[in-house]
Amino acid sequence: MSRRAVVVGAGLAGMLAASVLADAGVTEVVVLDRDELPDGPRQRRGLPQGRHAHLLMTGGLTAMEEIVPGVGKRLLAAGAHEISLSSGVLARSPEGWLRRWRREGPVMLTCTRALVDWTVRAAVLEHPRVEVRRAAAVGLTGSAGRVRGVRVSGPDGEADLDADLVVDASGRGTRIVTWLEGLGLSGVRTRTVDSGLVNASRVYRVPAGAERFPLTIVQADPYVSRPGRSAMVMPVEGDRWLVSCGGTRGGEPPADAEGFLRYTLDLPDPIVGRLISGAEPLTDVHLSRSTSNVRHYLDKAPHWPEGLVVLGDALGTFNPAYGQGMSVAAFGARVLGRELERAGGPDAPGLARRVLRGAARPVDAAWAMAVGQDVLYPATRGGRPGIADRAVTAYTRRMTRAAAGSFAAASAIWDVTSMRTPPTRMFHPAAVLAALTGSPLPALSGPPLTPAEREVLDGLDRTGA
Repeated sequence: MSRRAVVVGAGLAGMLAASVLADAGVTEVVVLDRDELPDGPRQRRGLPQGRHAHLLMTGGLTAMEEIVPGVGKRLLAAGAHEISLSSGVLARSPEGWLRRWRREGPVMLTCTRALVDWTVRAAVLEHPRVEVRRAAAVGLTGSAGRVRGVRVSGPDGEADLDADLVVDASGRGTRIVTWLEGLGLSGVRTRTVDSGLVNASRVYRVPAGAERFPLTIVQADPYVSRPGRSAMVMPVEGDRWLVSCGGTRGGEPPADAEGFLRYTLDLPDPIVGRLISGAEPLTDVHLSRSTSNVRHYLDKAPHWPEGLVVLGDALGTFNPAYGQGMSVAAFGARVLGRELERAGGPDAPGLARRVLRGAARPVDAAWAMAVGQDVLYPATRGGRPGIADRAVTAYTRRMTRAAAGSFAAASAIWDVTSMRTPPTRMFHPAAVLAALTGSPLPALSGPPLTPAEREVLDGLDRTGA
């Protein structure tokens, strides 16, 4: 029997959903997107955050590999970098510099978001059952009991596109709440927590001799009752550094080149500014302000129509500073694939509700991590820290201090931030013992550079810092 699924949004969540639908035997998978999609790894209009740093964590990459086998090798072949969290990162946390360890730890891939999207889209479109159409979805068809398709707006007006299953993966700009109201379903609760984060990014050519310099980050400090300010130097494809700064409300980075450099030098450690002061810029500074945490509690709705699934940013978005979005999108698509396998088809009773509830679990975990920190910044709108937030904060700070010299504490943090384990990993007995014992080594007075890396940094520094 012929079956059609319609996916709204050709971003990462949408293409991963299309892949699992095609693999599940859906005859025709139509992906709708209002943008003209680039025919290569280039920035597109509908992804304002695409110019800024994105980290593909171990957990997310594992989920993506299940959906699109070989995607990691494709990314590495295209120039992505594999970074070890244990040894390949220079990180200054709010509690000071973290050590690097020779022991193995989880890895992440670093490249531009455009390369991730293009690589996944190209791989998924190799499937003959998947096609992308440029069109704007403007509503749902059907009833409160079952969604029957999507209303599409095109040059000739509006038309209905029938489907056995509709997946809303339209991202941060989703209109799912309004669409549900059009079917007679109202009362969906939405919460927004906005730290006012502004991202500013610029691309540089990697200087000769600095090709193996570690990913370098000065993290924001949410514990000092001041705006959070951070910066990162991240290697990406094409022998380039993507340098991203982030500042919460009252501490926003500027858009001019001189101010961008000054911002990096004014951080608690000037290492990012020292590095880029001797590097050749390849772009202007690009700003983005769409960074709030938004959670649509669709999984809590008392009634949910058959035939409708919501994934990725359309279900919940997070402050991009925490590097969770791509992984959460992959987790949601993986849930869809597993539920399709169990149900035997896209029109199975109860499928949509089960996918929604399963996809909500990683969204909730990421939300707790992002919002738990964002509410600590003094000008955040939409939430203030409660007793539970303060208790978790105190424990997290203690764990971070221990991680400066304890491999056990550092491992717990890596496992959670890499999204290969849930946040409960921080409360395993070995992790709790490490937090209570503290660091057996003295605090570092500066970044843990090798002699060769220090020579690179000193050679690039044009600031005298």
